Amino acid sequence: MVDMTPTFAPLRSASHSERGSSVRRMASRQVVETDVIYRQFSSGLPCWIADRAGVRRPLPVDRWLGGDASTADDRRIDEAILELCTGPTMDVGCGPGRFTAALAHRGIPALGVDVSATAVEMTLERGGKALHRDVFAPMPGCGEWSHVLLADGNIGIGGNPMSMLRRARQLLHPDGIVVAEIDALPSGVCTKYLRWETDHCVGKWFPWAHVGRDAASALADSAGFLLISALQISDRFVVAMRVA
Repeated sequence: MVDMTPTFAPLRSASHSERGSSVRRMASRQVVETDVIYRQFSSGLPCWIADRAGVRRPLPVDRWLGGDASTADDRRIDEAILELCTGPTMDVGCGPGRFTAALAHRGIPALGVDVSATAVEMTLERGGKALHRDVFAPMPGCGEWSHVLLADGNIGIGGNPMSMLRRARQLLHPDGIVVAEIDALPSGVCTKYLRWETDHCVGKWFPWAHVGRDAASALADSAGFLLISALQISDRFVVAMRVA
């Protein structure tokens, strides 16, 4: 009979010098602009998002790129988001442009806006229109857009969702709608400083707000909107708010 009892090599704890070497490598990573990390993850290199407490998780690159790279649930809710954008749409924080390009392919006027030049280039390559600009800077068609899209949690841009919604209200015409993706958990509003990371470099810290589903109605009301619909698929939660 063959002995099937598993055997394990003895665990070896990292030595003090090994731990110190690892810490030094992490601390010595170069601080780079966001575009550098954008190019790295778009080429398939692993990237993470981290907070100042040291907690980090993989960037959802496959979701951002869309198409076959994303999961079936992601494709379902992306489709639901697209169906909510029935008129001229400004896609704030458009990233690689999956929504901007998809709307354009459907014949719906759409404009992506992102602070990353690389993201804007990727959007243009997909057939969308995009501006390399801060959303709080002067914008074309201000007060005339029928929809403002805040996908992938972009209601949290700048760390102040109230300011983001008030800016959206300025961009929209009087009957306009914000389509915003927020956290599916009832977590209120939480602001953190985050940065993107790779094994060899890190981005700059930036403020970001997480908005829980329990905060959506009160936040909408305070910013001059009326919450009109909500949808959850898997761990993603999307709301629509009409100008009140």
